[in-house]
Amino acid sequence: MAARSIASATISFGMVSIPIKLYSATQASAGISFHLLHDKCKGRLKQQYVCPTDNEIVPRDHMVKGYEFTKDRYVTFTSEELEALEEKASQAIEITEFLPLEKVDPVYYEKAYYLGPDKGGAKAYHLLAEALQKTGLAAIAKYAARGKGYLVLLRPVGDRLLMQQLYYQDEVRPMADVPVDEAEVKEAELHLAMQLVKQTASKEFHPEAYKDEVRERELALIQKRVEGEEISIAPSAEAPGGQIIDLMEALKASLASKGGAPGAEAPAAEERKPPKRAPKRAAAATPHKAAKK
Repeated sequence: MAARSIASATISFGMVSIPIKLYSATQASAGISFHLLHDKCKGRLKQQYVCPTDNEIVPRDHMVKGYEFTKDRYVTFTSEELEALEEKASQAIEITEFLPLEKVDPVYYEKAYYLGPDKGGAKAYHLLAEALQKTGLAAIAKYAARGKGYLVLLRPVGDRLLMQQLYYQDEVRPMADVPVDEAEVKEAELHLAMQLVKQTASKEFHPEAYKDEVRERELALIQKRVEGEEISIAPSAEAPGGQIIDLMEALKASLASKGGAPGAEAPAAEERKPPKRAPKRAAAATPHKAAKK
């Protein structure tokens, strides 16, 4: 089934203009949404806004938008004032610079859109896609639509183009904000961890190998309910007990389960074992996973 475009735009590439069409790269409809119903009559509920001060329902024509600048203090704006601030939709994707794709951290990636040529734009479209492919570069551009200004990245996918909507810098939290305790990593532990990584490494990503198991269970449950079957919910299996084992032993056991020879190429220092001590706690070695139903 042919994809349906959601918008038209023009890529500005130097003095070249490329008419294109945008297509959604993902399917929001793949998610399952539930509606709120009245348990008595099963009628769908309607949302209402209630003023806690006057204790009354407020209709939309009596609503105004306000910004809370201090606790419980607001400045209000009319719809006309806010509309005047909106970005004028030009439908132009203006390329501002080119750079290596790996220089853009994927943490900045938001939504993705496939781009296809519009009438008369096929040659210029393929020219840009091939130029990016050959140079190994991606394009940073500005795009205005729906009253907002977006930062986007154009990157080649084979002989086609994909537009990645990006977050602005102030929308991405710095990694330094995450507290991380210092810890010493021993050479022998690192050696075994690297062995484990290499054993389970793949050359390519195969997304078809992964399924949304929660969604599949929800769909199966919905189908049973639609067919009028009696549904029984199995009790949740208890998570395994809080067993704490040594980090080295956990790595060796993981390698053994993959058919490897743990410690076969370990540094000579590993052969000189110190006197036995009480097992060290290594919480990160054995994260507890809830047992599957």
